[in-house]
Amino acid sequence: MATIKWGVLGYARIAKTSVLPAIAAAHNSELRAVASSDPEKRKECQALFGCPVVYSGYDELLEDAEVQAVYIPLPNSMHKEWALKAIRKGKHVLCEKPIALDAADALEMIQAAQENKVLLMEAFMYRYTDRIRQVKAVLDSGEIGEVRYIQSTFRFLLNRPNTIKVQPGLGGGSLYDVGVYPVNFVGMVMNGQLPESCVSESVMENGVDMMFSALLKYPGGVVASINSGFNAFAQMNSEIIGTKGRIEVPDTFQGSEGAITVVTEAGSRQVAVQESDRYTLEVADFADAIIAGRQPLFTLEETHRNMQVLDMLFASMKSTGCPTGIFRKPERA
Repeated sequence: MATIKWGVLGYARIAKTSVLPAIAAAHNSELRAVASSDPEKRKECQALFGCPVVYSGYDELLEDAEVQAVYIPLPNSMHKEWALKAIRKGKHVLCEKPIALDAADALEMIQAAQENKVLLMEAFMYRYTDRIRQVKAVLDSGEIGEVRYIQSTFRFLLNRPNTIKVQPGLGGGSLYDVGVYPVNFVGMVMNGQLPESCVSESVMENGVDMMFSALLKYPGGVVASINSGFNAFAQMNSEIIGTKGRIEVPDTFQGSEGAITVVTEAGSRQVAVQESDRYTLEVADFADAIIAGRQPLFTLEETHRNMQVLDMLFASMKSTGCPTGIFRKPERA
């Protein structure tokens, strides 16, 4: 069976705890190389994962002809630079979310991937879970009627000092870090529609949002509420309310087993959710897409839409010209 040889740019926490084990577990993937400027990290990577080759520089890894796909877990501000370098070396790229800092940069990356005939995917691993499959199945069934309101939250208490998550120059802040998940969840429920308007509020510290909330209004009168944060007790849940019922989705972005709840006039029922190895499923799908010459599950169209919504949210948050901070999508000419 064909396998894809992976290179990893940086020995970040998410690489060590989640994606490197996923590459090892995926049936169609193998680890070829990891690059890190830290000799202790290189040594640990070889000891833990049996990495055949380690490099001290990212450019060295990109020159490795055996590396077919690159995973990028670098700080947000570095995603575009190193994704473009990898793409131009003919490497397929799985890039951590957010793929870039704005929609224009994301579009440049997408176009580069298309021009160089390689795959590019943003790493939204939660979309590979049985939990999300069950949510989509209930929505598609029409059981809760037409969607009218969506709520989605992802926050936790950040207690690691000097983390890149709170450094503005590295693309820190809760919206970029965990808020992108509620943004994407809402967009998935809305089948890719862009909101007509949004209003945002944030609690800022040292140049990054420590808590972020927004209301988004979609065509047809649908309203969505999203929340993210680093400064309060952990919470991760979502709710979708329709004309005939609602869906309650605890642990929305996790791969754990559990249940979602569907409530209608007929009563309340539990829909069982199986445990999903979301990172391994993500790696395996991306590798299979390379081998089969197809698109992966998470599309670039969705990535671009996600970034457009983030642009709207940041514009609303930073708006000074409007007392309410409301951002409205410009009318088409």
